[in-house]
Amino acid sequence: MNPRAVMVIWRRELKIYSRDKAGRISSIARSVLWLLVFGGGFGAARFSGLNVGYQEFLFPGIIAMSLIFTSMRSGISVIWDKEFGFLKEILVSPASRFSIMAGKVLGSSTIAVFEGLIVLVLGPFVGAKITLAKVVLCVAVMFLMSLTLVSLGLIMSMLMKTFEGFQSVMNLIIMPMFFLSGALFPIEKMPGWMTPLVAINPATYGVDMLRLVLVGVSNHTPAFDLALMLLYAAVAMTLGVRAFKLGD
Repeated sequence: MNPRAVMVIWRRELKIYSRDKAGRISSIARSVLWLLVFGGGFGAARFSGLNVGYQEFLFPGIIAMSLIFTSMRSGISVIWDKEFGFLKEILVSPASRFSIMAGKVLGSSTIAVFEGLIVLVLGPFVGAKITLAKVVLCVAVMFLMSLTLVSLGLIMSMLMKTFEGFQSVMNLIIMPMFFLSGALFPIEKMPGWMTPLVAINPATYGVDMLRLVLVGVSNHTPAFDLALMLLYAAVAMTLGVRAFKLGD
């Protein structure tokens, strides 16, 4: 791995993000609307089966939603790089495919965690008690979760040839991933046929870890969640490097 190449690509991803003001505003506004409007509406209906308020239960799920949308959207930059020929220049450079993948993943994960932190500060408004220790743990969970999600977005972008095709596939993946992660509803309340889909969903374990840290409620042990998140991140990164090799 070439650390300098990783750093250059990481900085480039942050520069692209800093210039996308409309994207930042819409992403943050979406999370706030879901938390206040969707959460407030269902909370008023006294959503059954919860030991905490629905908005407090929903809060970690909305952080996860922000991570899912922002991370998977990272592939858009690859599509544009393809369109303008910049990706070809990167691929013919001395940097290894792993360095290219690592730089893009780290850059987009940094952006996803930043947007997740913006949602995190809204915690007190929905009854969540935020401490410095919880913030540190949430950042670690968000970053690990983003590694997998960004890698998936990059893999899909390398397989797609057009911006329209990428958007269509992402819309098909993002919403089911979000709904089947336990972000909106308790997993045990879902129909039995959804159980396998929930189990293979990489976002499920990130949501569970965030909910444990912020609310004290979880479906799995921390060790189980962490092991699955590390496994998904390793597999996704490996497949991502392979996708960049196929892009030669």
